[in-house]
Amino acid sequence: MVDMLLLAGALVLFFEGILYALFPDGMKRMMISVLGMPSSSLRISGLVAAIAGVFFVWLLKG
Repeated sequence: MVDMLLLAGALVLFFEGILYALFPDGMKRMMISVLGMPSSSLRISGLVAAIAGVFFVWLLKG
């Protein structure tokens, strides 16, 4: 279980790093647009992403 958690963390770091390395200006624009979004929208988006992540892990482990 710990191995899978570490692997998941490493994959998150990898994909985020690749996005910043390949599209630095796009990531800056995305951050600026996020600052203008209401907190409720960010909260809902984060919750949907978390639920989707749990679902995909469950699907792959099952």
